[in-house]
Amino acid sequence: MLFLSSKDIDELIDCKDVLKSIEKSYCIHYNNKYLMPDRMHVHSDDTTLLLMPCFVESCFGTKLVTVNKENANIGVPVINGVMVLNDNKTGEPLAVLNAASLTGYRTGAVGGVGIKYTTPDNVESVGLVGAGVQGFYQLLYACTVRNIKRINIYDFNKEVLVDFKNRLLKKLPDVDIHISDSVEEMLSLSEVVICTTSSTKAVLPNDEDLLKAKHFIGIGSYKPNMREFPDSLYPLLKNVYVDTPFASSESGDLSQPLAQKLINESQILNIDKFVNDKEDIVEETSLFKSVGMALFDVVVADYLYNNAVKLGKGTEVEL
Repeated sequence: MLFLSSKDIDELIDCKDVLKSIEKSYCIHYNNKYLMPDRMHVHSDDTTLLLMPCFVESCFGTKLVTVNKENANIGVPVINGVMVLNDNKTGEPLAVLNAASLTGYRTGAVGGVGIKYTTPDNVESVGLVGAGVQGFYQLLYACTVRNIKRINIYDFNKEVLVDFKNRLLKKLPDVDIHISDSVEEMLSLSEVVICTTSSTKAVLPNDEDLLKAKHFIGIGSYKPNMREFPDSLYPLLKNVYVDTPFASSESGDLSQPLAQKLINESQILNIDKFVNDKEDIVEETSLFKSVGMALFDVVVADYLYNNAVKLGKGTEVEL
C-alpha cells in the first residue's frame, strides 16, 4: 500500500491535470457511472466529522476528515484526515493519502472549473473574501483557467493579509496582488468574486448596484446556517449553478434564499450537464455554489495514485 503525504501530493500535482480530473468527475456524475452514498455529518461542538465514500469503475475510496474553523486560532489546520483508495475488484487498499492536501487541491479545482464554465474568457480580475487555506487554492486555479492580471484580496481579519499576499506572490509572481481596504472596494475592482469563509451571515454588501454584472464563486458555506451571499444578489440571477444535487439543502446560501422565496428550485441547475456537453454558461450575473462530493475525491485520488506509481513517489507501507 502506498502512503502519499502532503509533500508527496505537492510534488505530484499538476493543476491542469486536477482540473481535468474534476471535469471527468462531472462527466461520470452526469452519466450516472458511480455509486455514492450520502455522506455522513457528525457535529460535536466546533468540530464536524465527514465520512465520504464513493465507487467508480476503476476504484473506490473513502475520505474521513474533520473540519474545525477554530483551529486557525491555535495554528492547527482547519481540515485534517485521510483518504483511503481501494482496488474495485478485490477491495484491497491501494493508497492512503493526506486528505487535507487532497481536499485543498480538489476544491480549488472545483472552483476553477466553476470559473471556466460561468465566466467570460476575457476576465482579468478576481477578488477574494477569506484569506485562508482554501482561498489560496481557489486563486491558484482561477489563474490557471483565466489570464488573471489582478487579484484583490480582503479578509475581516486584516492581520493575515500581508502574509497571504506574500505567499501568493511566490506562486503568482506576474500577477498584481492588491490588499483591499474594504469588501466594497474589493467588489468594485473585481469581475470574478470568490468567497471562502465560514460566516453565518452575508460577507458581501447587500447592494444590487455593486453585485450586478459580477460572477460569484461560493466555496465556504457547507452548512444550512452558513451564508456568504446577500439577499440582493438572488434577483439578479437567472439560475444558480451547483456542483451536487444536495447543495440546496446543505448550504445556507441556497436553503435560506429558497425558504425566503428569493429563488426557486427550478433555478438551481447542476453544472455537470454543461461540463459534459462542453457548453459555456453566458449570463450577466452568475453564481456557482460548491459544497463538494466524494466523487471528486476518489477521481483526484486515483489520478494522484497512478501518477505516484508512474513517478516512483510516496512510501510503501504494510498494514
